[in-house]
Amino acid sequence: MFTKLILNKLTPSFWGHAVEESGPFKHMFNFRKIWKLTVFLMSVVSLLPLIIITLIDYNYTQKSIESESLLMTARTVSNAKRTLSFFITERKSALDFLIHENSFESLNNEKHLSKILYDLSKAFGGGFEDLGVIDAQGRQQAYVGPYNLKEKDYSSQPWFKKVVENGIYISDVFMGFREVPHLVIAVKYEILDGPFYILRSSINISRFNDQLSQLELSGRGDSFVINHQGIIQTPTRYYGHVLEKFPIQVPEYSEKTEAIEIIDPQGNKVVIGYAYISGTPFIIMVVKLKKELMKPWNQTRLSLIGFLIVSITIIMVVILEVSTFLVNSLYITDQKRLTNLHEIEYDSKMASIGRLAAGIAHEINNPLAIINEKAGLIKDLFVYKKEYANDPRLIAVVDSIISSVERCGVITKRLLAFARHADVNIQVFHLKELINEVLGFTGKEAEYRSICVKVDIPEDIPSIESDKGKMQQIFLNLVNNAFAAMSTDECLNISARLDEKDFIVVSVADEGCGIPESDLDRVFEPFFSTKAQKGGTGLGLSITYNLVNELGGRIEVQSEQGKGTTFLVTLPLKKNNTEEKSVENTTSG
Repeated sequence: MFTKLILNKLTPSFWGHAVEESGPFKHMFNFRKIWKLTVFLMSVVSLLPLIIITLIDYNYTQKSIESESLLMTARTVSNAKRTLSFFITERKSALDFLIHENSFESLNNEKHLSKILYDLSKAFGGGFEDLGVIDAQGRQQAYVGPYNLKEKDYSSQPWFKKVVENGIYISDVFMGFREVPHLVIAVKYEILDGPFYILRSSINISRFNDQLSQLELSGRGDSFVINHQGIIQTPTRYYGHVLEKFPIQVPEYSEKTEAIEIIDPQGNKVVIGYAYISGTPFIIMVVKLKKELMKPWNQTRLSLIGFLIVSITIIMVVILEVSTFLVNSLYITDQKRLTNLHEIEYDSKMASIGRLAAGIAHEINNPLAIINEKAGLIKDLFVYKKEYANDPRLIAVVDSIISSVERCGVITKRLLAFARHADVNIQVFHLKELINEVLGFTGKEAEYRSICVKVDIPEDIPSIESDKGKMQQIFLNLVNNAFAAMSTDECLNISARLDEKDFIVVSVADEGCGIPESDLDRVFEPFFSTKAQKGGTGLGLSITYNLVNELGGRIEVQSEQGKGTTFLVTLPLKKNNTEEKSVENTTSG
């Protein structure tokens, strides 16, 4: 409550009002500009020196801590790189030594090969899972290890082709035949004037994990290895499982250890240190959450920033209160002048519109009366002439003319109602008859464009007591709107049902282009049209909306672009006083 009171006091009274930029009712001064200028100048003089000194100190200290965090991360990665690089090089060199010091026959002896594996595991503290000798055709001739892989054919494996081509191969972590994540180191030896063979060993990646787990990381750190394609090679804490895609883009190649700052897929700023391990497909990664690294800095600066905010707030409250009081005094004086001008203009405009509406209505009524009399005369002549009296189509055409003249008369009466009180034309009629009359005006267009119109209105729906002219205009507008949205061979469906016992719901559904979701809330606004380029004025649905409200009903729209639009019109079965009250309010206003 106290905060709201302060805000109301500091907010200028003219702030939420539209400002006339031109015309006879424009303000003498741009009060917003005056208020803003006053606040700006006083704020600059009071706050600018304080803010500049604070920002300089803040940025300098923050950059120093950020630089230190990048340097520490790069140092951690560099140490890990040396450890893992030595780990891989050590085992690669061991295999290269063995294949050169042992003949194919001795290596093909599984007892001898088993002893070699035992010596390797003992010398290197584990890590070697197995040893295998593979001939030039890719078939494993000898194998010692925990799996039954002898006679396995590796000729189609990508690693086999690469070791044949390059002479030595260090694989990515993969599943292979054993369905267990591991990596492979393989070396090729070519027999003079003979075929080559390959010595291959699987390395347990748990040794990689042991090396990485020994790193001391801060800032919710995570250390792991990925390959050049961004596939995770060792377990991570926060970025996925082994053999899943690393969610951050693989950093660019660099011979040196690098540390960069990026934003991860969760929107967090992270510090990434990375290094490409030469001669391998591996990239060692250390990822730290920046906000965790900066936590000591944030805590240290929190008290200073709080003091600065409180100081600025107090100064700004004083500036705003003084500026608002001064400019409001000027605004109130000018507002009194505009109020008087608006009252004079409004009275003059309403009188002019009333005279114009009455004149137009009288001018239209005169030819309408002539048309009505002539149509009546023609009908009488048809009745007395036997050759015409027996033709119901001619009589129906004349009746249609008379009905249309009566409807035009209703419209002119509505114009007259703007200038003087007019009685509402309440009739009792059946909805299906009214819909058929409306469709009679648009039948030719539907026939020409091959648009099918389906009317599903049960005969047992009670008759409606309402203004028939307004009802006709409502549904004529909706039908015309539907035709404008539809193409050839599409359908318009008009149906009705009872809603509870005192209301009827009429559905006008087309199969046209539909209305974009962003426009659904605006379709009933005056002058809003999706057919502006086709000559639409944007008044049809606005007028329809007002007519439905005057009859005590409501109108809703449902639409999906590309599938069509449905208008739901809910109307009372019996007349109420809504329209009379609407006319009285319009006149008295």
